[in-house]
Parts: sequence; structure tokens; C-alpha cells
Amino acid sequence: MLRTPLCRFRTRFSRSLALAIAVVTAALAWPSTSPAQFGGGFGGGFGFNRGGYASTAGQAASYGLSEEMRAQGAQNLDNSAAAKNWQEAKTQEIQNRLRWTETYFEMRKTNREAQAAEAAPHVTHEQTIRMAKMGMPPRLGSTQLDPVTGHIEYPMALTAPQFSSYRDELNRFFADRASSGGSMQYEQYQQIQGAVSKFIDALKENINNFSAGDYGRARTFLDSIANEARFPSG
Repeated sequence: MLRTPLCRFRTRFSRSLALAIAVVTAALAWPSTSPAQFGGGFGGGFGFNRGGYASTAGQAASYGLSEEMRAQGAQNLDNSAAAKNWQEAKTQEIQNRLRWTETYFEMRKTNREAQAAEAAPHVTHEQTIRMAKMGMPPRLGSTQLDPVTGHIEYPMALTAPQFSSYRDELNRFFADRASSGGSMQYEQYQQIQGAVSKFIDALKENINNFSAGDYGRARTFLDSIANEARFPSG
């Protein structure tokens, strides 16, 4: 039986269509031929692990987990470095404060030592008594102040008429002291000191009437009279 040209055309078309369908079906059913299997190509794939590619979803998840762990490790390293730097800074701050404190107290100690070196030497109690005695006027002898009667023998300058009232007051005080057995009350002591002080002021007002020697002897005598009031007569 002879085929017509139309029949032959239909036969060749059916074969070509079947072959095309088979090729497409095979391509869809074979994923290993995709560009992702070979790490590149148009369209790429799952990009992980510094430019590598995953061929499966599990491999992609593994790559993602490793990248997360690497990022966490880098963060921990940065935190550790920051903590170390903070600790070093704190240690340096404490050391600086310690050095400042030591310097402060060392300066205070040096200052105290310098002041002590420049100050006058410490005076003992015995030295104070000795210096006080050295500064006291000399005590009067019995010819200058009679311990029994309380009579006072004044130097020439103090016998001037303008001093008569001051002499009379002192004579009375010392006569009372002698009559009471040589002792006196604190009030009497203060009265003698006041009388001597007024006598000295009057002597100063008349300083131009006396020579330097006479004035000096008169002033020393009055100081001795005031000092004698501190001691009992006899």
C-alpha cells in the first residue's frame, strides 16, 4: 500500500514531538545536571561558605550554621579583648591613685620634717624654770627689805618727793605682811602688784629727771619689790 505524502508528514511530526517531550521530561527528572551541582553557572545556587555553593537544602543549612558559629566566635573574641582592655585601664587607674596617695603623704611627711627642723628646739620643764629664774629680778637683801618690820630702804631716785604716796602705799602693805608672820592672801599680793605698777608708771613720767644709772637702779628695785611679794618674809 502506498503512503501519500500527507501520511508521511504526519508520521515524521509525531516522532519529532515524542522525542522533544522525552528530552524535556528527562531534563526535569535529572536535578544533578543543574548548574548548582557544579558550583556556578547562570542563576547560581545556594551561596554560602565564602563563595561556595550548596547543592542541597541540608548542605545550605550546614553552611549557614557554620557561618553563624564563626560570627559568634568573632564576637566573643571582640568581647574578650574589650574586657581585657577595660581591666588594664582599671588597673592603671588604681596604680595611679596609689602613687598619688603615696606622693601626698610623702610630701606631708617632708613638710613636717622641714618645719620641725626650722622650729626652735623643744624646751623642757626644767629649762623653763631656769629661764624664768634668770629673767627674774634679784631678791632684796635684809638691809633693803627688813623681814621682821617690813621696812623698805629705797634707792635715792625713789625718795624724791613726787613718789611719796607710792612709797607710803608699799610701806603699809609690807608692814602688814611682816605683822601677819610673813604670809599674805592673794588679794594682798594683787594690791602690791598694782601699787608697784603705778610706781613704775610714775617713774617713767619722770625719766628725764634722773641719770641712766639712777633710773636703772630704781626700776630694778621696783621689779624686785614686786617679786618679793611672791615669797614669805623671813
